[in-house]
Amino acid sequence: MDDVFRALADPNRRLLLDSLNARNGQTLRDLCSGVSMARQSVSKHLAVLEEANLITTVRRGREKLHYLNAEPINAIADRWITQYDRARVQTLADLKTALETQPMSSKEFVYTTYIRTTPERLWQAITDPAFSDRYMGHAIVSDWEKGSTYVWADHGLEIAHPDQVILESDPYRRLAFTFHTFVPELTELGLDSETIEKAANERRSKVTFEIEPVDEGQVKLTVVHDDFPPESTVRELISGGWPWKLANLKSELEQS
Repeated sequence: MDDVFRALADPNRRLLLDSLNARNGQTLRDLCSGVSMARQSVSKHLAVLEEANLITTVRRGREKLHYLNAEPINAIADRWITQYDRARVQTLADLKTALETQPMSSKEFVYTTYIRTTPERLWQAITDPAFSDRYMGHAIVSDWEKGSTYVWADHGLEIAHPDQVILESDPYRRLAFTFHTFVPELTELGLDSETIEKAANERRSKVTFEIEPVDEGQVKLTVVHDDFPPESTVRELISGGWPWKLANLKSELEQS
């Protein structure tokens, strides 16, 4: 957490985070246009924020997009907020909520976390139904070959569809698939029928897991959920679900 506090100590870096909180997924040029800093200074500040895991970068063609990342703020909140009077830290709680949900102006959901585990164990936790059901609250049943279909199992409900397809499968490194279908039976899990209908009528979105080993026995996991239409109902639904699932995944892997 030392890197996080050092990164947040600089008002210019907090200003860049504010800019991303207002509009996520900005390029370096976008960020420079909103602040009175030289391009080189902005680049240096972004490097510090990325080192502290407060932002995540994603390549899109020749552009490098920057996203606010909630995980370090969540860790700070989990460590200290419950020990003090909630009224004194309400602003931090509000910030945690804002970061976790991410602004709807972003066309992608991007979340990065560092987990004390190995790429092999993390891959198993994502792809083995017995583990993913325990760690993330859902199970995906597939042979994980590119082009294969899968079944999404969630609290006893099994969702199958020919358009639920594995798009990429590079064990221990990268996995991508089209998101599950929104079926009427999801009312059993608390969704209302109107929301389900809106989500079902959207074009199908895509989920990508990127796994990268880093120093000190940790693995960097970046989840990108994208291909949403404008004003997406699915984008709004998953923005709260993925942080919860990934926090559970991290906790379970590091405790087992």
